[in-house]
Amino acid sequence: MSNQSLIPIERVQQSILFMRKEKVILDSALAELYGVETRTLVQAVKRNIDRFPEDFMFQLTSEEYAFLRSQTVTLKRGRGQHRKYMPYAFTEQGVAMLSSVLRSTRAVQVNIEIMRTFVQLRKESAVNKSLSRRLNKLEQKYDQQFVVVFDALRNLIEPPVTDKQPIGFVHPKKREKG
Repeated sequence: MSNQSLIPIERVQQSILFMRKEKVILDSALAELYGVETRTLVQAVKRNIDRFPEDFMFQLTSEEYAFLRSQTVTLKRGRGQHRKYMPYAFTEQGVAMLSSVLRSTRAVQVNIEIMRTFVQLRKESAVNKSLSRRLNKLEQKYDQQFVVVFDALRNLIEPPVTDKQPIGFVHPKKREKG
């Protein structure tokens, strides 16, 4: 077994988008990773549509696609460069199912790489959530401690307010001004 990957993990990570509260990869990005045309990938999926329920794959709405296009300023110009149909987004399970649909050695190898990337992202997400929880606990703990410190400092800086008359002789003219 070779440790040399077919595609860099960074390239797979860049292809993963967050849509509809899911991590997905668009059909065009998958086609590029698999080394096939987008229409070939979509045709293979449509021939096996029963393998791709809604939680495996969904088609973008025109609003979602317009938003994506506005976020990525890499529009191709010229005849035949625009899609006729809205792209499909594949969840992790949908990507796993693609290897059985495409049936090529490269598709299997690319799927392995993509699955490893999804697993790595899940691990990183869990670590980030753990760190975030720990940071929140520390912040709450130290915020409460600093409130006490700030209150003590305020008491030292501002003399306590009293209604008592000052002790000692006060000149009558100063008493009238004050």
